[in-house]
Amino acid sequence: MTESDAAVRSWAPVRFLHRVEDCVSIVLLGAMVLLPLAEIVVRQLGTGIPGALPFEQHLTLWVAFLGAALAAREGRLLALATGNFLPEGRFRAFAAVFTGGTSAMVATLLGGASLDLVQIEREGGIEMAAGVPVWVGQAVMPVGFAILALRLVWKSSDLWTGRAIAGFGIVLGLWIGANADSFADRAATPWLVLILASTLLGGPIFAALGGAAVFLFLSDFVPLAAVPAESYRLAVSPTLAAIPLFTLTGFLLAEGGASERLLRVFRALFGWVPGSTPVVCAVVCAFFTVFTGGSGVTILALGGVLFAALSADGYRERFSLGLLTSSGSLGLLLPPALPLILFGIVAEVPIEDLFIGGLLPGLLLIALIAAWGVREGLRRGTGKARTSAVEDDGGIARALWAAKWELLLPVVILGAFFSGYATLVETAALAALYAFVVQCLVHRDVRLGKPLLAVFRQCAVLVGGVLIILVAAMGLTSWLVDAQAAQALVELVQNNIESKIVFLLALNVFLLLVGCLMDIFSATVVVVPLIIPLGLAFGVDPIHLGIIFVANLELGYLTPPVGLNLFLASYRFERPLLAVYRAAVPALVILGFGVLLITYVPWLTLGLLDLLGRT
Repeated sequence: MTESDAAVRSWAPVRFLHRVEDCVSIVLLGAMVLLPLAEIVVRQLGTGIPGALPFEQHLTLWVAFLGAALAAREGRLLALATGNFLPEGRFRAFAAVFTGGTSAMVATLLGGASLDLVQIEREGGIEMAAGVPVWVGQAVMPVGFAILALRLVWKSSDLWTGRAIAGFGIVLGLWIGANADSFADRAATPWLVLILASTLLGGPIFAALGGAAVFLFLSDFVPLAAVPAESYRLAVSPTLAAIPLFTLTGFLLAEGGASERLLRVFRALFGWVPGSTPVVCAVVCAFFTVFTGGSGVTILALGGVLFAALSADGYRERFSLGLLTSSGSLGLLLPPALPLILFGIVAEVPIEDLFIGGLLPGLLLIALIAAWGVREGLRRGTGKARTSAVEDDGGIARALWAAKWELLLPVVILGAFFSGYATLVETAALAALYAFVVQCLVHRDVRLGKPLLAVFRQCAVLVGGVLIILVAAMGLTSWLVDAQAAQALVELVQNNIESKIVFLLALNVFLLLVGCLMDIFSATVVVVPLIIPLGLAFGVDPIHLGIIFVANLELGYLTPPVGLNLFLASYRFERPLLAVYRAAVPALVILGFGVLLITYVPWLTLGLLDLLGRT
């Protein structure tokens, strides 16, 4: 935190506003948990809560924008890692002012477009539910974008001069919005280059996607209200609310002692196996990543504990660094992983089929990393984990009993969802409630009061940082659909590639590049609508294509120079970035082999679906 930030935060009115902002986001996230739970209870009585689903959808929209405002306040809006390569000094300071002003311009344009949408809906008089008009739920969009614009300017510099220069971005955004007609039929290229430069210099991803959509629509003489209209359509998807709820589950688990208990269980069970500690680390990381998604929470929350365990058992630092960096994204193919949910929403394929289809591929990738750990243990003679402490404390039975509640969580989730007892969103709410009970009431790892509220707040920040990207990406996706980009891409590929094998290889390379440049959530919204028609044209099952997509994006987190896990590991373990690159290369090769198996052996994805009669 800079001195100017500290001075502003110490000002009583600002402290009060920050507390209000925190409290509202926490209350809304709590309401997102309670409303589906209440719906489950009331449904057992043969009725239901009127408007439960629309209210849950609009709560998601509010959490997205308020969480994004919190993320902007903390300087935690997601951005490309390329900004980390900028040298310290005047150039980095200039880049911060430039990216802050450009991003503020985009946020201002999106805010004005959102205000137009709210006015249109207000005139239409459409109700959300229970007499509440839709525009009330949408009102958070212009307010949220306005806060983002102001905070982007404030964060752009420690100096008032720098902030004043960045503030011209807001003025420019207002001017462009007021003169939108003059941009019709004019090339959007100069503005797109400006936005691309800002993004490469460290500007937030939401501004890149939303800005591209704004200027492409302006060039086509389409009202800017079309951008937030598409964003709103995604936000009120019936299943999108599951993402923040499962994320909250992961945060509650990571904050408590679940990782230590699970580590003790698997070390007690497999401590006699050569390489058992790396195997256990991979499994524990995958367990947490299932709920937190590709957000980096796994590396940041569990890295210290697991790195210490590997060091205590004599594993080389480079190996330990590579193992934990790669394991930070394991689990994205296992149910109920958030990328699978989002792919199902965007591609309009059954999410439960993606859950089933991802099981064997997900386990395959974990097994490959585990085999690497076993090999390292055999080579170095450091294979057996130290289990004496576990044995002295009651052995395997005692470890299993201590971790029984965490081990039951997947059973509760999958049982509730696949039995039809609860919808996906209701299942996610059940998972959050279960994690709360276990961590706060049973184990008491997370104390009620301020510690619990801090977990909710951290979750809101992460959820806001992710969902604001999805909101912005939907506008760009809409333009791509209107421009018939998918059809043009299908024709281009079919005219140059005839073999399905060559197409799948080219798709892997393309998705690997996407995965190292974009986060998995925005990539899903932007790229999936383009590749679905391609897959169908080459006879690739949509479920298989979804697993290929997520597997490649998982691998992209490890791909130099800007894979997200590489930077997170460098930060968490305080090691030079080049050292992390070298450590991750073996895992990149191993997981790359696994991705090729997933791609060219469709049975891994579709075999269980065939056995269950779902294909």
